[in-house]
Amino acid sequence: MAMSTVGIVGAGLMGSGIAEIAARSGLATVVCEVDERGLDAARQRIRRSLDRGHTTGKLTDEQVEDILGRLEFTTAVDDLGGADIVVEAIAERLPDKMSLFARLDQITRDDAILATNTSSLPIIEIARATRRPENVVGTHFFNPPPVMKLLELVRSIATSEGTMEAARGFGERLGKRIIVAQDRGGFIVNLLLIPFLTHAVRLYESGFATREDIDEGMRLGCGHPMGPLQLLDYIGLDTALFVCEALYEEYANADYAPPPLLRRMVAAGWLGQKSGKGFYDYGDRPAR
Repeated sequence: MAMSTVGIVGAGLMGSGIAEIAARSGLATVVCEVDERGLDAARQRIRRSLDRGHTTGKLTDEQVEDILGRLEFTTAVDDLGGADIVVEAIAERLPDKMSLFARLDQITRDDAILATNTSSLPIIEIARATRRPENVVGTHFFNPPPVMKLLELVRSIATSEGTMEAARGFGERLGKRIIVAQDRGGFIVNLLLIPFLTHAVRLYESGFATREDIDEGMRLGCGHPMGPLQLLDYIGLDTALFVCEALYEEYANADYAPPPLLRRMVAAGWLGQKSGKGFYDYGDRPAR
């Protein structure tokens, strides 16, 4: 199907990033958040990102204005009714996602694609909240969406071939490299990544090595752009804990079990960069 309009529900770090690349790709983009405060934060994030592109010479004044002109912000979910595809990017809580998809099922066209940006929840569980599970697909973007080239498409047992083809076309229009995963916890990337991260936490927790040496070892020894503890701070320790719990519930494998230190840091509110403190300190204010 030819796409011209995208709806984004959830305008946090991921949602605003997806909205930006959709608008950059020439698509009319409607961004929905629960309140004006959330929308203002999204506007500022997108504007800062575009300003960086302008400063580095990647975007002209005219291009910045064109991109901004393709963005519409709203607090009313009903305003997404005309979208060809709606991408949900709200918090990783299954009941909330199912409730949202039931609503989207009512207000969007029958041929519209409903996509979820979940990193670990079962796509079929979200899809069964609708009358058209064949139109529901996982579109797992990576943070930050304007920079990260990968898009992980996740196909449930009900997702149709037409939906997969349309989702692939959507991702390619956004300039993403597509990989396809089956609807199993963690998909491809997190299924491999989480054991690596949890083992790093356990090494640090046991006193085996310092946080700096763990991170330097993987950066300089394996060529990773950042070490595992730095990466956890970037992802958000609360998000990592949720993914660990979801994978452990599905596979009952100790590699996915959340380390006790991770639980206690989340309980303390040490969530990483977004809270100002995680495995590292980021000053008195959150870093993002």
